[in-house]
Amino acid sequence: MTTRHHIASVEDVSEEGSRVLTEVDGVEIAIFRVNEELYAMANYCVHQGGPLCEGELDGRVSVGEDPLEWKYDGEERNVLCPWHGWKFDVTTGESINNDRYKIPTYEVEVENGEVYVLR
Repeated sequence: MTTRHHIASVEDVSEEGSRVLTEVDGVEIAIFRVNEELYAMANYCVHQGGPLCEGELDGRVSVGEDPLEWKYDGEERNVLCPWHGWKFDVTTGESINNDRYKIPTYEVEVENGEVYVLR
């Protein structure tokens, strides 16, 4: 059963790249503002449990049409684990380093200036 949990005021995550950390049912969840949207993900790295909320945000590197061509997307939507540098896409929870790994993500709702997570 999915439950809606109040996390914070929108003002707490109003600036691009800002984040807030909370605990819901014993799980730490980080809320990130990226590209004017709010995203929620578990606050642990699947590698060794590092606190993702403390990591830096940066862009994304991907392969272009030519497999030898790399593209850099400067939109800051990846979070780097502060312990060992593993990268995860804030919008999907997917590992940038290895597609076998993914961080749990949660739906975010905003109502009357308040932020909620569905879990």
